[in-house]
Amino acid sequence: MARAVVEPAVLELVRQYPRGSSFSTTATFGGDDFTMCAHVRAQWAAPGQVRIALACWVVNKDTARYVGDTPPAVEEMRLPPEGTAEWDEDLTSRVIGHLAARMNAVAGALPTTDEHLTITVPLVLA
Repeated sequence: MARAVVEPAVLELVRQYPRGSSFSTTATFGGDDFTMCAHVRAQWAAPGQVRIALACWVVNKDTARYVGDTPPAVEEMRLPPEGTAEWDEDLTSRVIGHLAARMNAVAGALPTTDEHLTITVPLVLA
């Protein structure tokens, strides 16, 4: 997920938004039975550095939910206050750990006050 979804989302966000702005998106990656979601926030930090905050969760979409007439609700794809999703701290920790290694984070992940983990990475756009 870090390589296929989160890293490209971060790079696209940074390219689209001016320095000093904070920006976010929710990226998804899934199969027939599940969707992994990643809420990504990025903000330019020191010159040449971007602070990335991440929260991940999984939405179960297996056949039993559909047969039982309880398909996933749209709210399950969003974190509060817009949705009902609950972050998976273990999944988030693993994904941000991979992202930190791939993007050469300047330090280990730190928690935020809103159930995200954050890293700061060097980033120079050509």
